Amino acid sequence: MVLFFYNLALFVALVLGAPWWLWKMATTHKYRVGLLDRLGRVPPRLLPGASDLRPVLWLHAVSVGEVLAVARLVDELARDLPEFRVILSTTTRTGQELARRRFGPERVFYCPLDLPWAVRAYLNSLQPRILILAETEFWPNLLNGCFRRQIPVAVVNARISDRSWPRYRRLRSFWRPFLSRLSSVLAQSPTDAGRLRELGCLSNRVSVSGNLKFDVRAVHEAAATGVLREITQNLRLIVAGSTLEGEESALLEIWPQLLQADPKLALILAPRHPERFASVGALLEKSGVSWVKRSEWQSEPIEPLKPGQIVLLDTIGELASVYSLAAVAFIGGSIVPAGGHNPLEPAQFGVPIVTGPHTANFRSIVTDLQFHNALKIATKDELASALTGLLQDPAAAQAMGRRAQEVFHQQSGATARCVEAIQSLLAHTEATP
Repeated sequence: MVLFFYNLALFVALVLGAPWWLWKMATTHKYRVGLLDRLGRVPPRLLPGASDLRPVLWLHAVSVGEVLAVARLVDELARDLPEFRVILSTTTRTGQELARRRFGPERVFYCPLDLPWAVRAYLNSLQPRILILAETEFWPNLLNGCFRRQIPVAVVNARISDRSWPRYRRLRSFWRPFLSRLSSVLAQSPTDAGRLRELGCLSNRVSVSGNLKFDVRAVHEAAATGVLREITQNLRLIVAGSTLEGEESALLEIWPQLLQADPKLALILAPRHPERFASVGALLEKSGVSWVKRSEWQSEPIEPLKPGQIVLLDTIGELASVYSLAAVAFIGGSIVPAGGHNPLEPAQFGVPIVTGPHTANFRSIVTDLQFHNALKIATKDELASALTGLLQDPAAAQAMGRRAQEVFHQQSGATARCVEAIQSLLAHTEATP
């Protein structure tokens, strides 16, 4: 009955929203990319062929952050379970592009929309042995399709953020019939585990495995990193990653103060969303500062970066590696109330970290780093003093970076726990008639 009303509401929303979606598809390329696949056309490259008849493990990660989080898990599942074909779906275009570069297009596809016929087409064609969801990608038709076929569903890196918790709690009577049938839920923290149990997950199927993002490694050096290393040899870099609207202007406002604190400074500015690259470029142009685009580094020779210049990192998948060059890192999405982004990417390199006060999306990670004095939180008004303080005291900055790196290494191991749980679930499934 719950599913009936969900699909009825979904149908009404599709009918009422059809004009808007048609307009978006006609005017915006990203809404057309992969549309037929999302509607149920299974790409032929995914279908079992004579050369590869192995059963499928289907792992789903929404976007860039989730793809990075599960990257090591995908590699280790493929290594430890060679009898299975590990494939990965994403929702966003940026996540798809990164996953295809990381794992190859033959293993990556767009997740179908949660429409009964689209979900049915993929489950019938792929016949996955298990579905593994990253974080909280709970889609009723996808879950129900797996349950009807007795396909176990595991959730890795499971979390319920502070921002989404009130909404989930209000709808717990809706979610309970689905979440109570999940086979294994591996939560990031005890708080997340408690919330998932309250929503309906069975207590004996919920465990705390830790955060996969503590196992993130910059597995390869991005092209931008090598170029930056060559052209910034006499400079110190601030890397401002995953910034959102309002944060770039805040950084530009304090840029003269930062240069006064360290005249040999350059800024790497990496907006979170690719669709904002052009608008951030326009903002930089209007500001009058000297700036360059990363995407224009296509030919040699590339001129050395000058003190005071800003690099717009208008590419996907390079930020994690670029953090390794930073004297100080600023984590975006945190000055504006958006919940923040992952501070572990610079932490793995021993880089001192500054973030804004809005960090709910990475609550447990930020709390742990704060406890070890491995991260500095600053409001918009405090941002200049926080950054200049670290720039002018290299010894304190290096000590903070070392503590962040220690926290990163101490908390690793979630990937191994997830692999073990998935192996156990597969063994139990095969042993059950």
